[in-house]
Parts: sequence; structure tokens; C-alpha cells
Amino acid sequence: MRFGSLTGWLFLATLFSVTFEKVHWSVAGQVSLADLLTIAFLASFAWDVRGARRWPRTVGVVLLFLAAFLIVFLVGYFNLDSQQALSQFGKGLVKFLLHFLFLAAGVAYLARGTRVTYWLALAAFVGGMTANAAYGVLQLLVARAGGNLDSMLLSPLTGGASAINLYGIVNGANVYRPNALTGDPNHLGIMLIVPLLALTPVYLRLEKGHRLRWPLAILLAFLLLVEVATLSRSGLLGLFAGALVLVLPYRRKLFSRALLAPLVAVVLVLSAIVYTRLHYFEVVLRSRTQTSSGTTHFAVYGLVPDALHLHPLFGLGLNDFSVYYELVTGKTNWGPHSFYVALIVETGLVGTVLFAAFLTYLFRRLGAARRLGRALTAARDPLAARVRPLAWGLTAALVGTMAANIFYLTMSFYYFYAFAALVLALPLVFRRSPHAA
Repeated sequence: MRFGSLTGWLFLATLFSVTFEKVHWSVAGQVSLADLLTIAFLASFAWDVRGARRWPRTVGVVLLFLAAFLIVFLVGYFNLDSQQALSQFGKGLVKFLLHFLFLAAGVAYLARGTRVTYWLALAAFVGGMTANAAYGVLQLLVARAGGNLDSMLLSPLTGGASAINLYGIVNGANVYRPNALTGDPNHLGIMLIVPLLALTPVYLRLEKGHRLRWPLAILLAFLLLVEVATLSRSGLLGLFAGALVLVLPYRRKLFSRALLAPLVAVVLVLSAIVYTRLHYFEVVLRSRTQTSSGTTHFAVYGLVPDALHLHPLFGLGLNDFSVYYELVTGKTNWGPHSFYVALIVETGLVGTVLFAAFLTYLFRRLGAARRLGRALTAARDPLAARVRPLAWGLTAALVGTMAANIFYLTMSFYYFYAFAALVLALPLVFRRSPHAA
């Protein structure tokens, strides 16, 4: 399949835009730019592969998971007890189908392509997040100057209203948390851990003098600065958990110049910023480090037993957490602040076990990619210096994302399924090396 085809460009455009949550329109509910691009990509891909009979086993497994999830959701459908619940279920089901079909088609597309196609797909995915982060920086600067970048650029395009997150006020000065093109600063913080963790091992293994060495160092430093600017505790938790995964295989690089240079640059920039407004940042930092068992992020876990008591096996219904707990919270759009809480409440024990099996499959394919990297190393194939680090980086990113979702829920978003497509396609694309086992 030619990369320069319409299908190829639609695939890259979708990967680039999967984190642009604010770019949506109120048509038949809420339709995002990523939704439209996904539909176009699926239609174009289906036309290109019409009549094809052979597909990688991985695509078949993904479709089996899709069928299994649909069965769980449709059984849970019979637990709905209101028109509002039915409406939320329908919206959630359509989004899920788009996400999972994109995952299956994305894996199939990458498996039929070349290594160049895979690297371009990874670049588009990271490029979209980088553009999102850059927008967040501009958003923060404009807000500090008294403006609203969203109203200037997004509102004329989407017809909706949005703004940077106003966290609070310290001594009369507003405290802003950039949410960029995502719906929440925590979303941005958690999303950014994927490129940070996935690319760090690749960067560390680049040869001296490689043309990407400095650009990647600058990119990682920039993304880390934006990560800190989001003040997302969930994002930092995920970043720390994923970094622990990389400590053992890259322990010899911990004090290398390659790793310390961008970290020192970030520390110096942060130190200069904090020094100019020391009291301001002391108050902000104190507020973000104080927590208790009574906060929303912890208290939400106490809601699980009641939901399991009602419908333990298949839950209350897909996308219906807010409907069920509206009487408790008084809010119509109150989220669970934990992917795992939402998973258990909405899909029950069966759905939770099924999703655990899906995550296990992702880890197994990452294990296959790491074994492929070792085989390439043993064969002295130079490709090993790219495949193995990326496999470790994606493993760390998956662990980090899972950790961050203990207190937030981004694993149901588009970007996670785009990330999963890159994970599953990695061993398929690079096993075609003549030295691969």
C-alpha cells in the first residue's frame, strides 16, 4: 500500500489530531476532528483492501477483543433504566467502535507498510502531541497577558467556548494550568508521558553525531517543561512509574551526559522561573502536594461497592457512571476521576477482566518486540539500536499510562488506541528484517 495515497495521509492526519479534544462541533452530539478523520480513514482503507484475504494474526485478535467488548456492552445495555442512560450508552458505544476499529485498521495498515511508514506514523503521533504542548505554552503566555487564545483561534472554528484552566489566585495573581487543545490540564499531563517515556530510550541509544540527537534532546526537554507546567499529579505519577521500568535496562545511562544535559536544562529554566516569584510558586506547590483520603480522587473508589451490588457482572452500562451517580453528586457530567472505577462500575467484573486481558495482550506483544530486538542484537543488525529501545520505551509508556489512570481516565480516549496501534504493529513491521528470528 502506497504511503503517499489518500489512506496514508488520512492515517497520519488522524494520528496527529487524536489529542485535539477541543476541536469538535456540536453536531449529532459532539463530533471531533479526530472522529471525522477516523471515519474518512476507515472508509478509504476499506476501499484499498477490498478483496484482501490474508491479515496478520494480531488484527484478528484485536477484532476478537472488539467482539468480546461488544458482547459485554450489549449485555450491560439491559441494565439501563432511563432515557438519559440510553442516550449516554449510545454515545459511548459509537466512540468505542470508532476507537477500536481505528486500532484494528491502524495495525493492519502499518503491517502492510514499510518501516518508513511506521516511523512516519510515530512522528505524526508525537508531532501532534508536540503541537498540542506548543499551543499550551502560547495559551499560558496569552493568559498571563490577559487574553484568551482559545476564544481567538478555536471559537471561530468550532463555535464553542473554551479557555485555559484557572487553578486559583495567589496574592491577586491568577494561577493558570495549560490544557492546550485537550479538555483538561491533567489530560495533557498524562498524554505527554507517552512521548517522554517512549522516546527517551531511543534518544539514549542514538550514535554520537546522529542528526536527530540534538532535536530529540530539545524535544524531550520541552515536553518535560510543559509536563511540569500542567501541575498534573497524575501525569507526574505516571512519568515516575514509567521511568522505574527504564531504570534497569538503562541503568548505565542514568548519569550519562546525554540524559543529564536536557534534565539540567529543564532544572535551570524552572529554577529561573521560580526564583522570580518564589512565594507564588511555594503556595502553588503546597496546594498540589496536599491531599487526604477525603479528596475526590480517593473517595470515588468508595462508590464501587454499591454499583457492584446492583450489577456485579456486567455493570451499570457503558458511559453511564455520571447518570447513576447524578443523585449522589448533583452533577450531570461528573466523571469518576479514575479509569478503573469507571471500568468496574460501567462494565462490571466481566468487563474488567476482559480489559485486563487486553492490556496483557499489549504487554505480550511488547515482550515480542523486545525479544525481536535481542535477536537483532545477536545478529549484529544495526536495526536493533532502534527496535529494542522503542520497545522498552513503549513498555514504560504503557505502565506509566496505567499508573496515571489510577486517579484519572485517559485510557478511553482516542490517543490511547493510537498508542496501542503503534504498540501492536511494532513487532509486525520490524520482524521482516533478514536477521530477525
